[in-house]
Amino acid sequence: MQTMTAEPLFRITYHFHLSATEVVTFNLAFDNAIRLVDEQRYPPPDWARLEQHQCPNCSLNSAQAPHCPAALNLAPLVTSFEHLLSHDEVLLEVITQERKISQATTIQRAVSSLMGLLMAASDCPLTTFFKPMARFHLPLASEEETIYRAAATYMLTQYFRNRRGLVPDFALEGLNEIYRHIQEVNSAMAQRLRGSSKSDSSVNAIILLDMYAKAMPYAIKQALEELAYLFTD
Repeated sequence: MQTMTAEPLFRITYHFHLSATEVVTFNLAFDNAIRLVDEQRYPPPDWARLEQHQCPNCSLNSAQAPHCPAALNLAPLVTSFEHLLSHDEVLLEVITQERKISQATTIQRAVSSLMGLLMAASDCPLTTFFKPMARFHLPLASEEETIYRAAATYMLTQYFRNRRGLVPDFALEGLNEIYRHIQEVNSAMAQRLRGSSKSDSSVNAIILLDMYAKAMPYAIKQALEELAYLFTD
């Protein structure tokens, strides 16, 4: 008897136009828990083993998860761009159910955008906060857009906590903690990739993600004030 597969909650397609004739495509499907639906199985690379540069703040053990959940999601992406350098040019086209976004950019920025999505959609317990942001993914988001989306997501989380009788954190102290953990995740992932990737594109893409993570604690104290004018009325 054939098992019925549930229809994905949403889909996102990334087209990397490397030249007029070379296009690398990632067709991604996500379930109701904002997890990546693995429609194609890939043998996990050695660098994806959990104990290989395991994050110091990781709560998993190899008995629970032989491989790092975030690394498993990143493996096909890393393999696809091993022959390219960070500053190689690419035309990135991202198609969601709502819109199509097309922009000429560098490989590291395009890969970084997809990396953030893939890590959020993994089973890594340290990236759970980012699942709502993955549902409403914004490719190639600027630092200001990322700050706004992260703060808005966190405040909506506090709204639902309050509804459930839990103590909300409207001072955003927990958001600082989330980004401190993510900095450790990014650092450990960069160490994984340095020993596995043949080019610098994937490593620098992680470093670009980490720049946003490092900026967030400052942004919570300072940059959000710069957005206050939007709410004056």
